[in-house]
Amino acid sequence: MALTGLLTKAIGLGLVFLVSRYILAYLQSPLKNIPGPLLAKFSNIWRFANHYGQNHIETQRKLHEQHGDVVRLGPNTVSVADASLIKTIYNTRGTFLKSDYYSVNDALQDGHIIQNIFSTRSNEFHSRGVKPVQKLYSLQNALQIESIMNDDLRTLCSQLESRFINGGNKGKTCDIADWISYFAWDFLGDMTWSKRIGFMEQGKDVGDMLGTAERVMRYFSVIGQIPALDKLLGKNPKWPRSLYKFDDFSVAAGFSVERFMERMQNPSLGEGKKDFLNGFLEAKKEFPELVTDNEVIGYMIINVLGGADTLAIVIKGIFYHLLKSPAAKARMVSELRAAHLAFPAPYTAIEHLSYLDACIKEGLRMHPVVGHIFERIVPASGLTLPSGDVLPPGTIVGVNPWVIHYQERIFGKEPHVFRPERWLQGEEEGKLEYEARIKKMKDADMAFGGGNRICLGRPLALVEVYKVVATVFGRYDPEDPSKEWDLHKQWFVWPHDIKVKLRVPDNA
Repeated sequence: MALTGLLTKAIGLGLVFLVSRYILAYLQSPLKNIPGPLLAKFSNIWRFANHYGQNHIETQRKLHEQHGDVVRLGPNTVSVADASLIKTIYNTRGTFLKSDYYSVNDALQDGHIIQNIFSTRSNEFHSRGVKPVQKLYSLQNALQIESIMNDDLRTLCSQLESRFINGGNKGKTCDIADWISYFAWDFLGDMTWSKRIGFMEQGKDVGDMLGTAERVMRYFSVIGQIPALDKLLGKNPKWPRSLYKFDDFSVAAGFSVERFMERMQNPSLGEGKKDFLNGFLEAKKEFPELVTDNEVIGYMIINVLGGADTLAIVIKGIFYHLLKSPAAKARMVSELRAAHLAFPAPYTAIEHLSYLDACIKEGLRMHPVVGHIFERIVPASGLTLPSGDVLPPGTIVGVNPWVIHYQERIFGKEPHVFRPERWLQGEEEGKLEYEARIKKMKDADMAFGGGNRICLGRPLALVEVYKVVATVFGRYDPEDPSKEWDLHKQWFVWPHDIKVKLRVPDNA
């Protein structure tokens, strides 16, 4: 009994100490006057639970509606929704470093933590990694590999027609969300090593790569709220590998290694190819001190795993909102048909189509890929807010695209409505007024991040997005059966279940 009593007292004292510590930290915090949920001011467990429940987008929107542009999401985490701060937090010098949230995306190899160009918190590491290959992701290079894009678009259309339009399959319902993913992954494979993975031909998720990618992002989304947990789970060498190592990624990694070995053993396979593997091997020759065989393989893996889902999500968002907006869809299709486009639609013929451009910009606004704040660390100089308050050094601060993209004061009336016209000049609007309004919207665009860590593949992705939207809507008439899509809200906001019926219009 005496031992039980001592144990009870010890537990009680421990709880008192723990609670006292949280209360003291709260009272002493320089952020104590920033509004937000009470529990969030004491512990990151609040936002861990919020992200686990996939409620973070709605929650953060409501908090900003209630409290204004500055909201506290954790003991040391602040979300801002003031567009004037974007170029400060996400500047090209990279003075606001990435937070430890991104450390969850590091790899554990032979007991060592290996960073990559996405996960690294070091500007120097990022610059060294990007420098040898940056030119491969330019608009100029995107146009150089347009023939690869065209070949994959022909395959996509051939598969859609044989499975959902022609013969006995006519009128069969198509989940276009799946097929956009199949296309994106096959295109990234083809672009990288001149060989598709096989999603489109097989009409399925090869090797469960799509499912694995989403499970990994869910882990990243939730565990990233308390990064220390990753050391106990994903980075714990003693934990059962099957739970947190996501070994199914070995399928994509294995594909990369196989293609690399093929090219090394038979260099003639790369002759005349415009793929990224040739570009990476050229980078190895040009920057031997920075690029080894391991870097080449790593570039290939990141190319596919980092680019395929991003490209797919962007296209799915645009497709869905067009399908749900008959007037906008009809106007865009009319513009496409009037242009008498070749098949597949060449980028030089579609880049200046104003309504297509407006639809894509509006789709990116309404459905940015990332659903979290892009976390950055306030540097030694602090961050002065428009109110005059100062966030001290070390504070985690960030902007959530799903909050800033829906600000009426930036994007105009009805921000929750898909309205491409907001990107066009109004009939009664002067040129200077229009240009100022467009600049304000572009300055608040976080669809691909911002600053020195903006998405490297943005120019390449946009060329492909324009081509896919123009080709599919120009060739077919997708009919929306009025079913709502299913969104999995994690670090990425994954669209699923976009059911359509495809037909070839008489005047196509």
